[in-house]
Amino acid sequence: MSAPHEPRTPGDVREALAGIAALLAPAYPSVTEEVLHAHDRPHDYVSAFGDRLDERGIEEPVENLAWIALIDALAAHGLLAEFDWKEDAHEIRAQLEGLGSRPAVDPWPLFEAPELSLPTDAFLHVCGRRYREVGAALAVLDIESDCYPVVGLSVARADELTALAARAGFPVQHLGTGHGGG
Repeated sequence: MSAPHEPRTPGDVREALAGIAALLAPAYPSVTEEVLHAHDRPHDYVSAFGDRLDERGIEEPVENLAWIALIDALAAHGLLAEFDWKEDAHEIRAQLEGLGSRPAVDPWPLFEAPELSLPTDAFLHVCGRRYREVGAALAVLDIESDCYPVVGLSVARADELTALAARAGFPVQHLGTGHGGG
């Protein structure tokens, strides 16, 4: 998360959000369009995506609407998996395997049977460590809820995601490291 008193202009936030969307969804320019729509015209965004937002209990613009728009747009394109705080390890595995951003090398042979019985948070951190072993990273785009919206990306781009998220004023937690709070 960004420094507590770091000044941010709307232009800085907009630019950072566009950068995050392009980083996480390079083949889907519509993700960037949705995020900027939510940032620039929040009331219009809520009207256009009301059905999607109803599932989150959002009926009018909220402070983190562009961040929510990013999460929802990434999920719609199979680039983000959202896990409940008490998700089963097998379900987590299945959803991570289905991500369009999954690593080319399969990290699952690196897992041990006892890891599959860990609580969700601990298992996600194990996943993060295992993914890093094959050059990939997992990050939580935190929405201060009891869920984990998780994206995959190249480990080489993880610091870029952190920097952009800090510029935008939104928290990112990298799984399996001490980087970004995890």
